[in-house]
Amino acid sequence: MAGRVEGKVALVTGGASGIGRGCAEALAREGATVIISDVQDDKGPGVVSAIVAAGGKAEYLHHDVTDEDAWIQVMAAIERRHARLDVLVNNAGIAVPSLSITTVTLADWRKQQAVNVEGVFLGCKHGLQLMRKAGHGGSIVNLSSVAGLRGSALLASYCASKGAVRLLSKAVAMECAQMKDGIRVNSVHPGIIETPIWEQITPATGSNAPPDLDAMASVAVPLGVKGLPSDIANAVLWLASDESRYVTAAQLVVDGGLSER
Repeated sequence: MAGRVEGKVALVTGGASGIGRGCAEALAREGATVIISDVQDDKGPGVVSAIVAAGGKAEYLHHDVTDEDAWIQVMAAIERRHARLDVLVNNAGIAVPSLSITTVTLADWRKQQAVNVEGVFLGCKHGLQLMRKAGHGGSIVNLSSVAGLRGSALLASYCASKGAVRLLSKAVAMECAQMKDGIRVNSVHPGIIETPIWEQITPATGSNAPPDLDAMASVAVPLGVKGLPSDIANAVLWLASDESRYVTAAQLVVDGGLSER
């Protein structure tokens, strides 16, 4: 089915690589005008060029999601250029190196929460204002993780941040439902997905190399294989589209069965 988000304006944070890029490409392919925001200015314009070359509509904005003034400027730019925002994908996220809770520094803990939690909070805060002002309703999709559903050794700060995203999403969904503003809010929970974020995590073995995702998935994932950014993008696309009009405050798990083990 083509044109599933035709005519919609979508913002994807952290859209220059990984899951964010996959989401931006999927939304553009299905007819949305996509604003890709990121701090990776060396990669973002290239993603836009690829989308445009494929016949889609996209643009890039530099955006530090931990900076509230940056959110205000991004929303002002979207309103000025498009007069509306229909879809917000709060995807930008980081992982600090895997360490025991006794050795994680307070600075790393705060950095993790600033990007993964405060960035989503600020996105909801300012995205909702523009969506409500435009008056067309909308869909907010917040990227959490299976780590937001269950604990993992050596990932306390990451689990805490993604668990916060899960409940933040539900709370904002209930606020929007109470206001009858037509805006739905849901979280997506990826499992072992092939993305650059794994390069930020030092394996428990002490090696500086990123983990072998194929080996991890063959052991931990019931389906036996790792996921791809497109697997998450397809879930986000569905939540962004009117096909999911009756879905809010949900947690959509895309993990090959990992969280059921």
